Amino acid sequence: MSVSVILPTTLRTFSDGASELSLEGATVGEVLSSLKEKYPEIGNVMFDEDGELRSFINAFVGDRHIDETGGLDTRVEDGTEIVLIPAIAGGGGVTDSVLSEDTKTEALSNDEISRYSRHLLLKEIGVKGQKKLKAAKVLIIGMGGLGAPLAQYLAAAGVGTIGLADFDAVDVSNLQRQVIYRTRDVKRPKVMAAKDFIKGLNPLVKVETYDYPITADNIADVIADYDVIADATDNFKTRYLINDACVLLGKPDVFGAMFQFEGQCSVFYAKNGPCYRCVYPAPPPPGLVPSCSTGGVMGVLPGTIGTIQANEVIKLIVGGGEPLIGRLLTLDAWKLKFRELKLKKNDKCPVCGSAPSITSIADFDYDEFCGLTAAKKDEEEIKSLDAVELKRRLDEDKEHIFVVDVREPHERSIVKFPEAVVIPIGQLARRKNEFDPNIDTVFICKEGKRSQLAIKTLREAGYEGPLYNLKEGIISWARDVDKTMPVY
Repeated sequence: MSVSVILPTTLRTFSDGASELSLEGATVGEVLSSLKEKYPEIGNVMFDEDGELRSFINAFVGDRHIDETGGLDTRVEDGTEIVLIPAIAGGGGVTDSVLSEDTKTEALSNDEISRYSRHLLLKEIGVKGQKKLKAAKVLIIGMGGLGAPLAQYLAAAGVGTIGLADFDAVDVSNLQRQVIYRTRDVKRPKVMAAKDFIKGLNPLVKVETYDYPITADNIADVIADYDVIADATDNFKTRYLINDACVLLGKPDVFGAMFQFEGQCSVFYAKNGPCYRCVYPAPPPPGLVPSCSTGGVMGVLPGTIGTIQANEVIKLIVGGGEPLIGRLLTLDAWKLKFRELKLKKNDKCPVCGSAPSITSIADFDYDEFCGLTAAKKDEEEIKSLDAVELKRRLDEDKEHIFVVDVREPHERSIVKFPEAVVIPIGQLARRKNEFDPNIDTVFICKEGKRSQLAIKTLREAGYEGPLYNLKEGIISWARDVDKTMPVY
């Protein structure tokens, strides 16, 4: 019996790049066992010690989660599709507006009637809906690839107050996808450059800026006055923080995520459906899901997902329609394939379940939960060399140093590291015999993060020779050793 298994990008590292596999089995468990037999490295990533799928991976048969169909014992037929959806380093419709009943709306001016006339011509929005948009307050957390189209379309739509939260500055590499910024904005705070863009597009919109990190200490105060929160962040710690704060304060969390060619979007609104923790009870291990700066992203993908997020925000404010509550929309932009998967509220969820254990953000350790505390400890225990020291040792005795580049071959084509052997992380365990325990092995990657994961992977595979990490990766080599090398 042949069953198709759809692998996400984050697992393709361990499947020699395969995105879809045809495997044998009569149940989901049997099919996934076949997957482990074909690619043993996937087993440690996907399954825990008890043989259960790890919390950050969801498996669907058709559009239904296997938890609703019998778990790993779910029967499958010839031609069935099993879709694996991990967390990406996203029902019933809500017919009422999320604005409180006592929200005061103001009449539209003649200028506003002209500006928003195409909305006013839609009976689903009309004057009443446009007045709600004018009265609404939306906070966008993260002004990167997703936050840029969110800000653009919410401002154009006439959302009265838009909050922008980010503490980063515009980098030249952002311009490939964060289209509200201009070359002249490079090195400017993102929130200030975004505010200028919004004011240029629609001077009727009030813009609030938060040029500092959103943390457990300040999130409740920041989001308190907003009607909708749009999660456009790029790390799991902040995603869980936003989710928990939204649940505890009764706010809808319009979620978007993306990586390389894959995107996700959903609306997590605990009053009417599942929250983010219901879908992803725990995050993936640090380093498994690279950021866009490490793994890359197709430029138009965040524009697509961010625009869908803006669409969901508008529906929540106006009322009516069918928001993505209880549904996860996924997109493979390279194949241009959308999937809609049904999500179920988890009664045992620690924040929105019937007996929640998370009742205060201040009492929850997000660093510990997301593995950041352990990752920091691991990082401190890993031996590192800076670029200048590695250069000195290569010049003096390169015969006793084995340099391994764990970047994928296509990434190495951007810029090569002198005399490095290429071994992607997914191949390390089965190629450990290629390493000589009598000489020093130095791992390199772009930023020095994947190389730390490589060292941990090789240690877990039983290798005992000396291992080192190039601190800050090939970027530090370009900065401190070879200034002719491009930075990407």
